[in-house]
Amino acid sequence: MKRNVIITGTSTGVGFESAILFAKQNYRVYATMRNLKKADALQERITTEGLDIEILELDVTDTQSIKKAVETVVAKDGQIDLLINNAGAGFAKTTEQATEEEIRWVTDVNYLGTVFCTQTVLPYMRQQKSGQIINITSVGGLVGQPFNELYCAAKFAIEGFAEGLATYVSPAFNIKISNVEPGGISTEFMATAIGKTAVDGKFATGEYLPIFEKYMAGNQQRANEGAEQVYQTGLEVAQVILNVAQNENPPLRIRSSQWAEDFCQLKTAADPDGTKLVKNITASFL
Repeated sequence: MKRNVIITGTSTGVGFESAILFAKQNYRVYATMRNLKKADALQERITTEGLDIEILELDVTDTQSIKKAVETVVAKDGQIDLLINNAGAGFAKTTEQATEEEIRWVTDVNYLGTVFCTQTVLPYMRQQKSGQIINITSVGGLVGQPFNELYCAAKFAIEGFAEGLATYVSPAFNIKISNVEPGGISTEFMATAIGKTAVDGKFATGEYLPIFEKYMAGNQQRANEGAEQVYQTGLEVAQVILNVAQNENPPLRIRSSQWAEDFCQLKTAADPDGTKLVKNITASFL
């Protein structure tokens, strides 16, 4: 019997590439997205390549939508083998200039969506005494960055959530938890971030503007000097996710490129994959 997988945020980017890659590796894929009007590109690949992918509607900010999608999968297959919490959105703006609505939105999409999707699949995985949950976080979940503090905070929250969860659901119920932490990804991600968060085409105004301009100049310089080292394609990140899914003893956390590894080195040097810490915490408390 094929392992099945639910992937959130599959209309573009890493989620899109993951859905196709996992299907080609003989998984039964449930590719979910908030807006089914964006399903045309994936549906075309399904049709032309004969892929075992079913597209479902799932809005990670709506718990009823999550529940409906998960129940659909269970009704069809009787179990859930793998959840990939991929849905997320970039956000870059100063804390002072972000609105309450924006702060709640970036938290809902990038953190609470992961929590609620995980909460919904856990009873099924616990009952079957097996399962795997892979969260797509970011180097921003380990290292805070200018103008990205609200986004980073949401990704930091996923890191803590996964770390705590892994200390007891993994040994007790054989549910494996992992975070994949990409650096830059050459997809629509940043374009979406700019469209969602910029003020008159900028992330910052007033006294913050000179700092923002320096930040952007540095980004551009790094991109010009070595874009191929910083930015991965969605498919490259999807391959890392697949490797984690096929690992009998997957790490708690893994960076998806050498650039990401180097970027986070000061935070991760003592325990690069998080495995030591989880074992120590489990031994201390349980």
